[in-house]
Amino acid sequence: MRHRSLTILTAALTTGTLALTACGSRDAGDGKDNGAGDGGAKTTVTIGVDAPLTGSLSPFGQGIKNSVDLAVRTANKNNEVKGVTFRTTALDDQAVPGTGQQNAAKLAADKNVLGVVGPMNSGVAQSMQGVFEKAGLTLVSPANTNPALTQGDNWAKGEKNRPFKTYFRTATTDIIQGRFAAQHLYKEAKKKKAFVVDDKQTYGVGLATIFAEEFKRLGGEIAGTDHLTVKETDFSGIANKIKNAGADSVYFGGQFPEAGLLSDQVKKAGARIPLMGGDGIYNPGFITASGEPNDGDLATSVGYPVEELDSAKKFVQGYKDAGYKDAYATYGGYSYDAAWAIVQAVKKTVEDNNGKFPADARDKVLGAMSKVSFDGVTGKVSFDQYGDTTNKQLTVYQVVGGAWKSLKSATFQD
Repeated sequence: MRHRSLTILTAALTTGTLALTACGSRDAGDGKDNGAGDGGAKTTVTIGVDAPLTGSLSPFGQGIKNSVDLAVRTANKNNEVKGVTFRTTALDDQAVPGTGQQNAAKLAADKNVLGVVGPMNSGVAQSMQGVFEKAGLTLVSPANTNPALTQGDNWAKGEKNRPFKTYFRTATTDIIQGRFAAQHLYKEAKKKKAFVVDDKQTYGVGLATIFAEEFKRLGGEIAGTDHLTVKETDFSGIANKIKNAGADSVYFGGQFPEAGLLSDQVKKAGARIPLMGGDGIYNPGFITASGEPNDGDLATSVGYPVEELDSAKKFVQGYKDAGYKDAYATYGGYSYDAAWAIVQAVKKTVEDNNGKFPADARDKVLGAMSKVSFDGVTGKVSFDQYGDTTNKQLTVYQVVGGAWKSLKSATFQD
């Protein structure tokens, strides 16, 4: 799972219309569709969204959906791509891989969909990648952090091989996040004996593994390891193991609902030690899930705090002005940038085709994605040869006075 001046390029209005193709449908262009306003016939391009829109992770998912919607509204308002109206279609994966795969098939079958933003969960992404690869459909995740998604299963052995050319992400990987967390906990927080727990899910296991390897490399001791099951609530057995191991800290690979309960039960067991996790626990729900005060608990998240970035001011104000019910949350800025990358790829595709919408739009958009580069909400947005973001900024957050506060932001250095 995983953080960056916002440039809005305004295209001149044209009197011409684009040809109707198999990958785009004609739209009346009456100015009522997400801010479109030149009154001429337009080709409609859909940007799909897949995220957990219901369930315990919906605070993340709704922020992803709304941020993509805001990017589409902005593109239409500014006539970013001549002759094109963008719209979104959002599907709920419920953080379940099988549901994500079904959603991928639905999106791939809709020829108007030229790019998809999502999913949030790395395990869901694994189930979707093959479907999008077969359809030649671009997928850009604002949150996936598992390294294997872009670098293959043998990445840890130094054998990097991009498995799916259709997959990109605006969030940095756990190779960066896990090591960054270990370095902070060992060097800055001065913790030397960490107990490591994961939730047995793709994201959690990968992050915890990378953390543990780096923590040991630095000279730290792993006091013990254990696993918990998602959606369970009684972790007292693990909490007692942590206390008896004499650990001075806990690292958890997983999401905030379980992390908050684990922190609570560790402290109730008598181990007044900090729990640390990744971007999956950086959510107000982590704090409210714990009945015990958890000041001092830590989380890393990709990028810098959006609220502190000059590049994000337009995004933050625009989100507020749009009146969305849910907050943009951890992945809002990265979701906007993911959608804007797709918009820019569509723009290049049309411009490279003499202003006409090509029949093989999906293929052309996919080819344009590797050349996308712009100043986004979260900083410079571009992708390397694996489809990974070139932005390696991260932040450590700490619970202070019952709320998350940014503690340290930095660009990761090997």
